[in-house]
Amino acid sequence: MLTTKMNPRVFWGASLIIGLLLVFAVAAPEFSDRVFKTAQAWVIDTFSWFYVAAVAGFLGVVLFLALGPTGALKLGPDDSEPDFPYISWLAMLFAAGMGIGLMYFGVAEPIQHYINPPEVEPRSFEAAREAMVITFTHYGVHAWAIYAVVGLSLAFFAHRKGLPLTLRSGLSPLLGKRVNGPIGDAVDIFAIWGTAFGIATSLGFGVAQMNSGLSYLLGIPNTAWVQVILIAVVMAAATASMMSGVGKGVRRLSELNLILAILLMLFVLVIGPTGFLLKALVQNFGAYLDHFVTRTFTLYAYEPRAWMADWTLFYWAWWIAWSPFVGMFIARISRGRTVREFVLNVLLVPAGFTFLWMTVFGNTAISLDMGQAAGAISRAVTADLSTALFHFFEELPGTTFTSGLAVLLVAVFFVTSADSGALVIDTMASGGADDTPRWQRMYWCVMLGLIAALLLLAGGLGALQAATLVAALPFAVIMILLSIGLVRQMNADVAGRTIDTEAPPLSEQLKRILSPASRREILRQVDRTGVPALEGVRAGLEAEGLDAALTREDDGLVLTASVGEGGRGFHYRLTARPRPRPALTALDAPEGRRAMEWRLMAHSADVARPRDVTGFTQDQLVSDVLDHLQRWRMA
Repeated sequence: MLTTKMNPRVFWGASLIIGLLLVFAVAAPEFSDRVFKTAQAWVIDTFSWFYVAAVAGFLGVVLFLALGPTGALKLGPDDSEPDFPYISWLAMLFAAGMGIGLMYFGVAEPIQHYINPPEVEPRSFEAAREAMVITFTHYGVHAWAIYAVVGLSLAFFAHRKGLPLTLRSGLSPLLGKRVNGPIGDAVDIFAIWGTAFGIATSLGFGVAQMNSGLSYLLGIPNTAWVQVILIAVVMAAATASMMSGVGKGVRRLSELNLILAILLMLFVLVIGPTGFLLKALVQNFGAYLDHFVTRTFTLYAYEPRAWMADWTLFYWAWWIAWSPFVGMFIARISRGRTVREFVLNVLLVPAGFTFLWMTVFGNTAISLDMGQAAGAISRAVTADLSTALFHFFEELPGTTFTSGLAVLLVAVFFVTSADSGALVIDTMASGGADDTPRWQRMYWCVMLGLIAALLLLAGGLGALQAATLVAALPFAVIMILLSIGLVRQMNADVAGRTIDTEAPPLSEQLKRILSPASRREILRQVDRTGVPALEGVRAGLEAEGLDAALTREDDGLVLTASVGEGGRGFHYRLTARPRPRPALTALDAPEGRRAMEWRLMAHSADVARPRDVTGFTQDQLVSDVLDHLQRWRMA
């Protein structure tokens, strides 16, 4: 019999909705395409103001949280350390968020804005400058602010508050216990099917570009069936990577991704017009800053034009639709980071790399199209976006090498998006569990490949892409609720950590230094916060079918549990312990005669040294127990 750790309502509910939409798109591709694209056009036209205002608001919220007092909060217990090295963490951020898009649109988008700009003369120097500002806007901090809202909410409530790593957890400050009912199920189901179709449509773009590259290099036919075979091959690699887990397969592939991308970009930078590109990068960034506020709020209200719906509003909806996937993934890999570190790195580092990438490929393409290519690149972009990159490489030395490296890079991006996407969906469908059975992870990986393959064969890729964008509207509302819950809970954490009485914060800090806690005060904390926190964990372990007990001791209490293979014993002990008060001057009494202060210390099976948890709230103690239980199981 198969073991399972799923939430049945979410797992099978999402599977049913995915199946129904897939049948509709495959059985009647032309009709479904019309229905979904009509709905998409109506949503974007009617709610364009809402999308623009919401995205600006998301950017404001995450900056407010990062730069204010909440920025010092840890995404985990206060003593937690990051799970991944900094460079590995950045590599995974980059690979999950923008991968295939950089390859597919790195040449195509700047060229498209250059030949069809919204405001200036096409194919002019003004059009070239405007093309880069627009591209930077679409791939810059606005996109990553959308991801950061979802990722920060998930990471904060999961790693710090000990709640499941699911979207519903972020709504707990607003809904309370109701978040575990039908409303929470609906939110998670909605996020799963939106994520599944968003990833599947992007994978469809990826295999189209891979097929174009292989056709260019090896003469392989550029057909739907070849692309289906490519999907099968790459999804097999994605399944193997996913089975090895985030710490091995996904991390290593993300690092390989980043290395290959940098090599390809450096090659184009060195072989291309290097001096011009470096100057263009600086000028592009300056123009981006100069137009930042204007582009943030542009809607062409006084002179309506279809360009806005086709580009900026399309991108805002697409990033919102992708945010459950990217947000969940970056939350999962960001435990131990501070809020400030999370937000600033998520906003600035991938966006900065993207600006460099788009300058190197976009400005080189525009420069070549104006000169030696004589319009060949823009004609290729107009004819078939998937071939644009390879026509671009024809204008540079080492065409075969660069085209081959590009195909490899697309394949690795494909694998990374697929395996991380399947892990994210499986986590949401399993109530936040990250140690699910293999068959569940494989199920979602196969599902993603099946969706992409069937849609390619039936011609329904555009219909499901439109459906995903329609789904972005209600999810934008969910994101607003996540933002409200996040701000409310983070501010409460800051207040709870520094304001325990009616005295001003400075007075409270002086009191703690000059009049440290007595034994009775620490034992009162054990009764007030320690007992309910550890009793909640004990009850949760027993609900999972594990043996657990909470025992009172003279100076505290201890939680014991038998977990994992062979029933290994885990313990978590809270103990009141004295220590000499710090000597404030050289005239203080020596340590042997110094007055004593009392602290609440936590001891757990995974580490030898005790930790000071004096003043921890109930939620913080629960998070600390879960954090060390996870470390102990992985040891």
